[in-house]
Amino acid sequence: MKIQKIQLIILEDPDQKKTGQNIVRVPGLFRTQYTHKGTQVSGHARQNFIKVITDEGIEGLCTTTMGHVQIDILRRHAIGQNPLHREHLFQMLYKGTRWVYQPPGWFGDFDNCLWDIAGKAAGLPVHALIGRVRDRFPVYLTGGDMPLEGYLDHIDEGRLKLGISAYKFHSYKGGQADIKIFEAVRNQVGNEFVLINDPVCSYTLDEAIQVGHAMEDLDFVWLEEPMHEQKMHQYQKLCSELRIPVMANEMLMHDLGISTQWLMHGATDRLRANARNGTTQVLKMAHFAEMYDTNIEMNAQGGLFGHIHAHLGCSIDNTDFYETGIDDPYTIGLQWGMTNAPKISEGSLAPNDNPGWGAEWDADKFRTLTLEEY
Repeated sequence: MKIQKIQLIILEDPDQKKTGQNIVRVPGLFRTQYTHKGTQVSGHARQNFIKVITDEGIEGLCTTTMGHVQIDILRRHAIGQNPLHREHLFQMLYKGTRWVYQPPGWFGDFDNCLWDIAGKAAGLPVHALIGRVRDRFPVYLTGGDMPLEGYLDHIDEGRLKLGISAYKFHSYKGGQADIKIFEAVRNQVGNEFVLINDPVCSYTLDEAIQVGHAMEDLDFVWLEEPMHEQKMHQYQKLCSELRIPVMANEMLMHDLGISTQWLMHGATDRLRANARNGTTQVLKMAHFAEMYDTNIEMNAQGGLFGHIHAHLGCSIDNTDFYETGIDDPYTIGLQWGMTNAPKISEGSLAPNDNPGWGAEWDADKFRTLTLEEY
């Protein structure tokens, strides 16, 4: 089997406005701190896909953030290669990233297509190729910056609508304000409900230590990205001060080498990953974390509107949760013609048993939304 063609397919939804992020200063803090705020920008919503086509008619398809330049690089290096030789292709592109001047993890969605092809060629779902460890993958709901009442309402919505019993905060109010919110929420939800805190680089080191100790008393699961990740010396001190796990590498997770170095040097206790940087890379990071007796936690949907992280979450032992917003991935997938994105039920989701990633499509809708094929 050989790779015959690699396509970039761009879909556009004329009924949805394009959104972006504005950088805004966080009010009420003595220091200068920024966050982002969603905004509409000109144009309509778009979604990119990468398709890898073989000479035997088997195709791999994945959502992607890749663009024309990266597709051209892949064509020069991958066309004519055997798509089942994933490790060869990974090593070539991983070690060669420096020489084609791309960011680490840039070819991840191509790698995901290779796993799709492998599953379809074998007639097996990807979770069967890797080896399954659980039937369903627990979910936590994540929310933005809100007052106490907003968090309580959001938690109730997640429990009632999706059966979710785990929640992650994003707050930019500073450590003292956050501790009061966490105490009040824990009092409301009880001791069995899972709580996580991600202040998104909005703490000082002293605040992170203070809040971390409060989180330990309140039985939180982990503290995520309290400071900018570039400050390794501060994260080393934070990890040494706290009993609760610190997860520090979200903005470094695309880089396999840097992320594992941070774990080796005691600057993070858990690894963060996203399958948009490639299933092969996620599995390598998961196995590395396992050797350190710790976890890897996957960020957001991870490709194909939840399918890829559902497969990986049920195939990696040392991971705890799938991350979601209040919108079920099934609903998001429908927008782009996917008819079977995994549905969250009773606080968890499961991969399907179709070959490959198992995605199914309304071909007419997909074709109607297609703006460009490159």
